[in-house]
Amino acid sequence: MKPIDLLRFAAGAIIAHPMRSALTSLGVVIGVAAVVMMTSIGLGAQQMVTSSIGGLGSNMLIVSPGASRGAGGGFVSQGAGTGQSLSDDDAVAIGAQIENLAAVAPTVRGGAQLSAEGANWNTRVEGVTPDYLLARDLTIESGRMFDNREARQGRKVAVIGKTVASELFGEADPVGRRLRVGSVPFEIVGVLASKGQSGFGQDQDDVVLAPLQAVRSRIVGRRVRGDNVQTIYVKAATAEDLEQVQEEVTNLLRERHRIRPGGDDDFNVQNMASIMAAMTATIKTFTGLLAAVAAVSLLVGGIGIMNIMLVAVTERTREIGLRMAVGAQRSWVLFQFALEAVVLSFAGGVIGLLIGVGGALLMATLAGWPMAIASWAAPVALGFSMLVGLVFGAYPAWRAAQLDPIEALRRE
Repeated sequence: MKPIDLLRFAAGAIIAHPMRSALTSLGVVIGVAAVVMMTSIGLGAQQMVTSSIGGLGSNMLIVSPGASRGAGGGFVSQGAGTGQSLSDDDAVAIGAQIENLAAVAPTVRGGAQLSAEGANWNTRVEGVTPDYLLARDLTIESGRMFDNREARQGRKVAVIGKTVASELFGEADPVGRRLRVGSVPFEIVGVLASKGQSGFGQDQDDVVLAPLQAVRSRIVGRRVRGDNVQTIYVKAATAEDLEQVQEEVTNLLRERHRIRPGGDDDFNVQNMASIMAAMTATIKTFTGLLAAVAAVSLLVGGIGIMNIMLVAVTERTREIGLRMAVGAQRSWVLFQFALEAVVLSFAGGVIGLLIGVGGALLMATLAGWPMAIASWAAPVALGFSMLVGLVFGAYPAWRAAQLDPIEALRRE
């Protein structure tokens, strides 16, 4: 018998019982859809993390103060970043004494109410140096960045993000105009190119940049004392230099802050590449667990295929006996029933794949995260569904091939 004849017999048997065929494939449909949707969630989360951390800048270290202690020198920590252990001099020392650096940018930040030409807007204001643009991979769309002389003098000039420009000035060019940050007037000298939202939904264009000294003395006020800074962004020249720079920054600050060997640092140095790698690895593990749980549905679907095919063998006993009586070989019967199981499982895999892609798109739209489907999702899902059909259809096919023709014809 030709293979095409076996395929025709198998297709005829499937079409003859549409409801049973649909129920047989249902478990595989659910399993494949679940696997595709779960892996899509994991990949979407991974892209969100990559986008969010990557938006901070490449090849970068973030140096922040350690935890402050309670009043009176108590031992109650107020949380990481609440201390004031970093200063302008620390940033200057890092830039002067450590090699392979692209930029060093000390910053302070705070929230403020903006007003200009009758419009109001509340946003974050960051006191920075000109190197901040290089450290954070920012560019100027119109106007200019304030220079080192203006930064040293604490001039009241500002560079604003696209969101601030739109909210305060609409379509008009804001360069050269004035805005009030709280009660302090600033001249707008530039507008940042848009960076859009971060992976966690923060608008990166909703910001005002101004000279560090001006913001520290006039905007942030009591929250930052003297020449203290809240963060120092350190950008390495290349990604290969990042770990070496991190070690050198840590050693330099420990020396400057007179921290004894074995003592706790009063600062934190975060490596963005290491954070990204750790978070990506965690998400991949979580995605694998989700996919493994979803894959259980495929096994359940395989058991369903085996049960239904066993029922089909019982129902079609006389048909099997008649075919054998007129010369059909046992191998033909074996291949026909195995092929039916594989076709049912493959069809379920195709339908499940389509449902999984649609479900992933719907979840991404509702949740606002990136739509991501793994390149291996389709071939693996379809291949595994066929394997499930072959494995779980093997026993019913063997049972059908082992029937005795005479006994099969006697059954009613």
